[in-house]
Amino acid sequence: MKGFWKGLLPLLKNKFTLTLIIFFGLILFFDENNIVERAGNLNQIHQLERDKVYYIDKIKSDSVKLNELKTDSRNLEKFAREQYLMKKKNEDIFIIVK
Repeated sequence: MKGFWKGLLPLLKNKFTLTLIIFFGLILFFDENNIVERAGNLNQIHQLERDKVYYIDKIKSDSVKLNELKTDSRNLEKFAREQYLMKKKNEDIFIIVK
């Protein structure tokens, strides 16, 4: 271990090497684009990509449902009954909550 420090000590005494070490330390930890913020931004990008896939799938499924509602009146009635709790005259609705 003492040999390691003996080889490193002359490098640390060199003003150019020391300047480079300080410069990279400042850039890595104190710059506005530091490593911590970069990692956070990468996590946010991955989350947004997962959200994008979810919403694209949701748009596709909603488009299919919308097409069914526009083409078939029975589907329209079913949708109105399920989503908006609409009913016919002389009809009772029972809502079961899980």
